Amino acid sequence: MSTFIVVCSFKSSATEEAIRALIPAERTTAETLQGSGRIGFIHIAPPPRRKAFIEVRASDVESAERTVHELPMATLWDLDTYPVVAPPSAE
Repeated sequence: MSTFIVVCSFKSSATEEAIRALIPAERTTAETLQGSGRIGFIHIAPPPRRKAFIEVRASDVESAERTVHELPMATLWDLDTYPVVAPPSAE
């Protein structure tokens, strides 16, 4: 398994009402995915940034994005996925 950071940018069409309506389902699904070890942290940047940062454990970029698409709010996001690599050693 590899680790990815998925940057989720809210689409311009995503309203605050639509976001708030999805929060209960989002929490439940996120807890399930975290419990299974498929996602780690979730950080939210407050407005005006309108972004979420999600740590995902998956075999490849496509699998990481499929995991994020299981979250209810994914319908409101554009995704940008980055593999995480260890920094070079100081040796």
